[in-house]
Formats: sequence, structure tokens, C-alpha cells
Amino acid sequence: MGSSELERAIADRRLAMARSVGDQYRAARLDAGLSLRALGRATGLDPAHLRRIERAERDPSLDAMVAIATALGRDVSLRLYESTGPRVHDHVQARMIEALLGILDARWIARLEVAVYRPVRGVIDLVLQDRETRQLVAGEGHGSLRVVEQQLRWAGEKADALPSARGWPWADTVAPPPVSRLLLLRSTAETRALVRTLPNTFRAAYPARSEAAYASLTTPTAPWPGSSILWVDVAGARTHVLHGAPRGVAT
Repeated sequence: MGSSELERAIADRRLAMARSVGDQYRAARLDAGLSLRALGRATGLDPAHLRRIERAERDPSLDAMVAIATALGRDVSLRLYESTGPRVHDHVQARMIEALLGILDARWIARLEVAVYRPVRGVIDLVLQDRETRQLVAGEGHGSLRVVEQQLRWAGEKADALPSARGWPWADTVAPPPVSRLLLLRSTAETRALVRTLPNTFRAAYPARSEAAYASLTTPTAPWPGSSILWVDVAGARTHVLHGAPRGVAT
């Protein structure tokens, strides 16, 4: 995704937010029976500036937003909602996914950046589908895990939302295909220590053995074992998927 596309998305969202804020301020001001001049006197803001905020012609500062909301007897808050997932990705993540695609057996169909919409909105890094069994695997790549519970929960919620993806179920089937999860995790001292520290958490989320998952993805006949972790070694320009868990880490 080029920077120009990201810049356009940012500009579109900024304008939509500015219009929403302006509309809310204008509605609250009219509901309070205040003129722009009266609101300006109460907040110390120029009435012309307030008019431009209501018309989405000027972005209010945080101080101005709080002042206007307080004068109108309203509360103001800012919150980041989970939407479609990050637009900017870690380059290590891209290398890990590229390494996995390079060893996939022909039985697997790979789809990148699969958007889901209900009950959560997000983007799954990689979805694999077995051509024969129609088994689906929702894969997420991580170079590190900063907030384990949140990241595991979010991966699970996106996998559960796969039926809302465009084209689902990507095959003529009577019953919906089964969906499991794959965590593509970079092997570092930090991630290895984390998995060793929280073995029960990771075992509950990814119970299948790494060796079995590797065999299934790289050979034509090994059955998919279920949700699992694949470890990836990234060293300099070299990136490769490990056949199993790193030494000292339970599989």
C-alpha cells in the first residue's frame, strides 16, 4: 500500500471526523439556545473560529474541544476503535509471511489481507484453505507480542468473523468449512521467553504441535492438526520457517 493511498485515507477520515464534531457542536449550541457570540464570550474563543469549527473548516485544538463541550454542558472524549487493522505493517511481518508462502504445498490456497466486517471489523494477515478438505486457517504474523491477551483475543475474534469476508466460503460446500488459527511468530529471545512464561495461555490458544502444522503446510497429505504456532527465524537477509518449536520451548 503506497503512502499516497494512506494519505488519502487519513485525509478522508480527518474530514469526516471534523464534520461530525462540527455538527455535534452546532446541535448542542442550538439546543442550549446560544449564539456563536455568546459561546465565544463563555469560552474565550473567537466566534469566527467557532463558526469555522462547526463548518469543518478548522480543526479544533484539544483545549478548544474541552472548552466548548464544558460551556455547552457536555462531556468530550477521544477513543481509538478497532477498525480494519493497521495500514502500516512491520517489514519483518511481511518477510515472515513471504517465507511461509515460499514453502506452502500446492494443496493450500493463500489469500492475503482478508477483510472481515461482522461482528468485528479487521484484516486477517493470511488465510489458507485446503483445496481438498476446504479447511480454513486464519493466520497472523507477529515479530513480537506486546499485549498477549489482547493480541490473542483479537486474532480469535477476526477468525470467528471470517464468514463476513467477501466471497465466503470460497467453495461450494453444504456445511461451512471449519476454521482454525495459525500464529506465525518470530523466534527471538523475547518471544521464546514469553511462551515459556505463559505455557498454558499459548497451549489453550494454539494446542497443536508446531511440527504437525509444518508438515501439513509443506506436504500433500499430512492432515491439518488444528490451531498452532509456526516459528520463523529472521537473521539478516535470511528468513526461514522452523520445522518445529525452538529449543527449550514446548510445542
